[in-house]
Amino acid sequence: MKELQNIKYWLFDLDNTLYSGATKVFDQVDKKMSEYISTKLNISKAEARKIQKNYFVEYNTTLNGMIKNHKINANEFLEFVHDIDLSFLKEDKKLDEEIGKIQGKKIIFTNGSKAHAQNVTRKLGIDRHFKDIFDIVSADFVPKPSKQTYDKIVEKYKIEPQYCIFIEDIARNLKPAFELGMKTVWIINDEPWAAEFSDSGFINYRTKKLSNFLKEINDYERT
Repeated sequence: MKELQNIKYWLFDLDNTLYSGATKVFDQVDKKMSEYISTKLNISKAEARKIQKNYFVEYNTTLNGMIKNHKINANEFLEFVHDIDLSFLKEDKKLDEEIGKIQGKKIIFTNGSKAHAQNVTRKLGIDRHFKDIFDIVSADFVPKPSKQTYDKIVEKYKIEPQYCIFIEDIARNLKPAFELGMKTVWIINDEPWAAEFSDSGFINYRTKKLSNFLKEINDYERT
């Protein structure tokens, strides 16, 4: 933990990172994507599901595939798929406390939308801690792990990569950050597509729970 004491920039993924994947928040988004594709392309839900998953694998997000192949309105897509029920999502007081203690610039880096990030972080009670949200619109709809998107976030916030840490649940999204010189943290999970490459050398730290990881850093700082 000693090498993390001079971190000045904290990049946090949103979904399944700032909240546990066990909450199944993203499952709702997943279903809404299938619904959108089914309606937009006038096909069955089963066919839509196949297209959705194929596009995710090939283009890193379903949205990216829909833009490239069907010329959809990206903002319409984002608004539709993120219109979900978050009433069950509870405040995370421990995460709020630990994020509040860490020093530096804190930014959400997501392939989702800014509105979705705002809705989720408000429910968690942690929205006030973040300087900004760098979403898929900020990235000109070029999703992680495209290197140009990491270059763009570095440039926008004048990030010095050697003093930056990126925390994310999809292992492959950590590779460009590591190559830029950032420290990387993988949120351990059992999703096959998220866990792929999780044994790679471009991951510096692994944790099952973000608040526990931040507590370790904060406790080390006080010793």
